[in-house]
Amino acid sequence: MNLKIENLNKTYSNGVQALKNVSLTIEKGMFGLLGQNGAGKSTLMRTIATLQDADSGSIDFNGIDVGSQPDKLREVLGYLPQEFGVYPTATATELLTHIADMKGISDAAERKMQVEALLEKVNLWDVRNKKLGGYSGGMKQRFGIAQALLGNPKLIIVDEPTAGLDPMERNRFYNLLSEIGENTVVILSTHIVEDVSTLCNQMAIIGKGELLLTGTPDHVESALRGKLWEKQIEKHELAKYENEMTVISSRFHLGKLMITVVADDLPDGNFWTKNPTLEDAYFNVLSNKKITVQA
Repeated sequence: MNLKIENLNKTYSNGVQALKNVSLTIEKGMFGLLGQNGAGKSTLMRTIATLQDADSGSIDFNGIDVGSQPDKLREVLGYLPQEFGVYPTATATELLTHIADMKGISDAAERKMQVEALLEKVNLWDVRNKKLGGYSGGMKQRFGIAQALLGNPKLIIVDEPTAGLDPMERNRFYNLLSEIGENTVVILSTHIVEDVSTLCNQMAIIGKGELLLTGTPDHVESALRGKLWEKQIEKHELAKYENEMTVISSRFHLGKLMITVVADDLPDGNFWTKNPTLEDAYFNVLSNKKITVQA
């Protein structure tokens, strides 16, 4: 079971080229698509989900040509978009039952069984009869996952699912998503590095509509081993170091400015070695492509 994307291009009417010759093969499991806002993530997700057409290229999922057979893809698709609205006056049970009916689960007993099982799975059983307008952001996201899982989909897309969640809700969401990817193809689109490092066994980094790097998180991290250095500097020195060295990131720690530099050898005796993280690798890729890291 895999999703194969070949030479996908998309340019909007305002001239923005959102996808540039994207080619990617995604196997069963959790796949992380990492990129900043505006990198092309949502455009790619919406195109895979048959919500818009590409200008050129192809998408195939297990023999389904997504471009020419969108209805067949929708039969096996679960999708949680970045902006997921709910009817505030409906309860979780009511709306999930309605969505199940729209998804073609016509047998009432089967529909009831799936709705109840999913409400248990996403830990919403105790609030199943509460109106959705009273749900927290994390509860709404968990409801969104429940509707995406209706009908036992083979391909699941979740677009920026943890944005805006507090740390506790994010951890609950991680636990839920980690269970889902065992028997399906799950694509997690996010700008949060922790989402990918926590959940995904395969990943890609996208920027300005182009795939910049693909691999496993471990492999992406290890490529920087022995080449990463850190130093505490004064704030006014940052421009000097950026001119003289490859500074991939800067951050404040306990009120002091810390810079991270990529170099084959120790830049000077005041630097110390840094064990690479996926965030370092991400910043390095963006730095190489001269893509400004947004705060």
